[in-house]
Amino acid sequence: MLIFNCTEAASNFFSRIHKGKKITPVEKPPSSVIEEGEKDDSSEQWLVHAVTVQRKHVLFVIHIPSRYCMIFADAKKADAEGFFQRFTDRWINGLMRHAGQYDVLQWVVDEPMIERFQESCGQFRLYRRSHRSAQKHIDEIAWIFQSFAAEWGSLPANEISACRSDGDMNDTPRNSKGHKDYYYPDEEMMVHWLRRYCGLDESDIQAARARRKEVRQEIRALERQLDAQ
Repeated sequence: MLIFNCTEAASNFFSRIHKGKKITPVEKPPSSVIEEGEKDDSSEQWLVHAVTVQRKHVLFVIHIPSRYCMIFADAKKADAEGFFQRFTDRWINGLMRHAGQYDVLQWVVDEPMIERFQESCGQFRLYRRSHRSAQKHIDEIAWIFQSFAAEWGSLPANEISACRSDGDMNDTPRNSKGHKDYYYPDEEMMVHWLRRYCGLDESDIQAARARRKEVRQEIRALERQLDAQ
């Protein structure tokens, strides 16, 4: 089950007014504290926030455990089903792009992975609920995104450019409760995905993490070489 915890702004975004009455798919949560509210360990907890950038609705969605973030520009108001489809497509495509870039696809078997994902995340719920720590990271990401949008003069034009923008945000080190040191959200999400949806054991996960680190170092070394020329 995908759980989208909505801030007040996101709750308003997913709601509409019909004949003077507010119609909303956003429900009251079972608990005001996200970490205590779900007894199902397979649920995926995300925080959703909505802002307006260049007169268009933009949704910021952050995975609470890993702080992996996706940004949905020019989102359609009061279309929860459309958001859900766009979200799942972006999540999978972003992870596959990352796995290909860092040579992690060798640990991914497509068919069982998609079956596990559909079984676990084929349904979603919207809750009116906040998360202070994750909100701070969203506020920071939103500020950076708005600065970039002002510099570009536009929002990401398509899903490919949006996925690249997500990649830049998730390649930024973060710190949160439960982590001793700074970490990269894209790496933490990769590990989460390999464990939950690819069914890998810890030895294979550590091998994938080590390969990612190795390729990352190779990429950084090549970038330094090019900058020196």
